[in-house]
Amino acid sequence: MTHFSTQASAAPPRHSSARVLFAHAADAFLQVPPLHSLGDRTRRGALLAAFGQFLGAGLSGGVPLLAYTRLTGEAWLRTLADTERAEAGVLLADFRAYLRDWGWLDSARPVNLPD
Repeated sequence: MTHFSTQASAAPPRHSSARVLFAHAADAFLQVPPLHSLGDRTRRGALLAAFGQFLGAGLSGGVPLLAYTRLTGEAWLRTLADTERAEAGVLLADFRAYLRDWGWLDSARPVNLPD
């Protein structure tokens, strides 16, 4: 299990009928202090932006977070140069753990919303 410091801006929106967007989750992930130095934030931010563009190819508007699956992650990794693939794979594993641990995936798939 990954441990992240408590930070309100890193938490997903609660009880909303609006789609949870990939860009919002990526931005929140990059703001978690123990995970990223300034240099890491720049590099990892660029990789996440490239992945977001990959997910959004052909879509208008924001990319929903649920567009990110293990299969879309693996498909994106196959498009990268060998020199970037290992770093991007670690990033996606960290990002997926963050999404799961902080409740972003649950928030993106609400089962019961309050009336």
